[in-house]
Amino acid sequence: MIVFFVISYMNKYLNILLSIIILSGCIPMTSNTPPNPKKIPYELKAHGDLRIDNYYWMRDDSRSDQELISYLESENEYFKKWRDEHIDYQSEIFNELKKMIPSEEETLRVKDGSYFYYSRIKADQQYSTYFRNNANEEVLLDANNEAIGREFYSVAGLNISPDENLLIYGEDFTGRREYTLRIKDLHKNKLLDDEIVKVSPNAIWSSDSKYIVYAKKDEETLIQNQIYVHEIGTDQSEDKLIYKEDDNEFNIWLSESRTKKYIYIYIEKTDSSEVWLLDKDNPLGNLELVLKRSENHLYSIEDGGDYFYALSNYDDSKNFKVMRLEKDDFQNINNWEDVIEVRDTHYIEDMLTFNEFIVIQSRYDGIPIIEVFNFANNSLNQIDMKDEVYDLGLVYNNNFDSSFFRYSYSSLKTSPQILKYDLYDNTNNVIWKKQVNNFIDTDYEIKRIKTLARDDTNVPVSIVYKKGLDLKNAPMLIYGYGSYGINMDSGFRSTIAPLLNRGFIFAIAQIRGGADMGRYWYEDGRMLNKNNTFYDFIDATKFLTKNNIGHKDKIFAMGGSAGGLLMGAVINYEPELYSGIVSAVPFVDVLTTMSDESIPLTTFEYDEWGNPANKDEYFYMKTYSPYDNIKKQNYPAVLVTTSLYDSQVQYFEPAKYVPKLREFSTSNNPVFLNINLVGGHGGKSGRLESLNETALDYSFILNILNNQI
Repeated sequence: MIVFFVISYMNKYLNILLSIIILSGCIPMTSNTPPNPKKIPYELKAHGDLRIDNYYWMRDDSRSDQELISYLESENEYFKKWRDEHIDYQSEIFNELKKMIPSEEETLRVKDGSYFYYSRIKADQQYSTYFRNNANEEVLLDANNEAIGREFYSVAGLNISPDENLLIYGEDFTGRREYTLRIKDLHKNKLLDDEIVKVSPNAIWSSDSKYIVYAKKDEETLIQNQIYVHEIGTDQSEDKLIYKEDDNEFNIWLSESRTKKYIYIYIEKTDSSEVWLLDKDNPLGNLELVLKRSENHLYSIEDGGDYFYALSNYDDSKNFKVMRLEKDDFQNINNWEDVIEVRDTHYIEDMLTFNEFIVIQSRYDGIPIIEVFNFANNSLNQIDMKDEVYDLGLVYNNNFDSSFFRYSYSSLKTSPQILKYDLYDNTNNVIWKKQVNNFIDTDYEIKRIKTLARDDTNVPVSIVYKKGLDLKNAPMLIYGYGSYGINMDSGFRSTIAPLLNRGFIFAIAQIRGGADMGRYWYEDGRMLNKNNTFYDFIDATKFLTKNNIGHKDKIFAMGGSAGGLLMGAVINYEPELYSGIVSAVPFVDVLTTMSDESIPLTTFEYDEWGNPANKDEYFYMKTYSPYDNIKKQNYPAVLVTTSLYDSQVQYFEPAKYVPKLREFSTSNNPVFLNINLVGGHGGKSGRLESLNETALDYSFILNILNNQI
């Protein structure tokens, strides 16, 4: 039900007449009269425990119940009326963010085959246009044209055939992440009749350009559990099923080998994985198993030419090691050889294979680093970075035979850039940098602070602020996530500039549940250790204010998706610590959702949160599940945002959460729900829409702050 976090959402239904009576049992609204949805007690029983959910009726999988839609519209109108009575920072901030965008932006031009590939977007456009160039520029796809007349549009998975004649891409028209694959003849500039529906957008070509391999989702759970081969020019009904996963705790995804010889089929859950190989020369042939899955063993594979290489946590190597194997050693890990051994201090996250080198992306003390392993002398050398805290990633490395690799780099005050590192002469050069108008990096300071949690664990926090700021008296926005082993690195976020320029400190807390400090950091923040995630965030906040970073009465917090769960939990534990909360697409009804296998992605996440069928896990989840722990106390001001077609966190979780939170709050602080009636986990589609939603969040925060001053 959760994958990554997005900050904000808006609704187009902003002009509903105030005289409408929303639901039976609701009264006409004034600024002081929030919507009052009906209550229908619903009993939920497990392990002798009884829970009553008065708003369970809000779940409508068809999303067509008019009473429900009217209620959701009333929430939007209630929030709009409040905004109309307060300062409109949204328009002001949106204009500031737009002015930061250059008139036209172009990505790095990357050579692949006979062409250079890149995309371009103008300041007033919502979407990119994709190009290739071989003496003459050729438009591959203009997403702005494709989006015309659609309330939501997203394109993903663009992939050129090996013969360079065909383009495959996926389109999503609802935000539900159920893509339709389309194939375009680039010479004729027209779509083929092929149409493959309700699938992942990331399809891979066979070597002869006659077939594509793709992953299909279960229509109820939305878990990817089937792999098909499609022959170009045929109907989807004729596609051949080559793999089906029957264990609903596993999810499937595809990737292509560095050498372009193989398609990898990855079958994964939180603590177990399995990889199969499909020869791209023979897509209708048999799959080949690399190593059978086993509990507590995660591995990935990469073709290195003469050998294969694996990232593996085998033999209690929690921070992972790099192993070498021959194809004859598939399914016999005892014959695999350690190339880069596990280190307690370094957590390996990714690798790139080359003829004479392996490039690995690791973490040391919570900081991402890149190391180069040289086969010639078995040396492992780290590349120097310039900032104290930053973000990086291996990008645009599509050539196994290359003598260099590329990586992205940014920090909280350094706009994104791409660097090229030569593997033989060890030179490092910036080859592309994102232009950001009205932002001068020397105007800002960044710091990394080790805060102290209640169990004496050091929790890193990165902060950025305008030079000369009185930190002790400044308002602060602290951001967190803390789940799935996803890291919260200190990369560039142009959208925070309006707050920094208004005297805010922006902080990112690297709490347990992420893997910022290594695999153990993740293990200490999931399942029966989940409360560490929430305590870390609370304790980091208190540590900062006690050390004169942020005024204790001007602290705001923000998180999305699993970060929305974080927001819900921390205000139940510490309702008066924060002045205001922005909770985006929040996973707040943990216990009920995880108890229902029909809800998308639930079973895939048992090893993240727990399986409520197990008594101990049920009652542990009940200790923190935000919806179940709302009680009479002084809650802060809260803005909850969501989308009706969210496939990761179903809309009814935040829709239920808001009226219950209002009912129990003993403070006079407002609680709002803002729901997109079109859109998914990422809110509305389009770059400018996203900026407008961010501006809405910040307008809420600034108005709450103004009311305190």
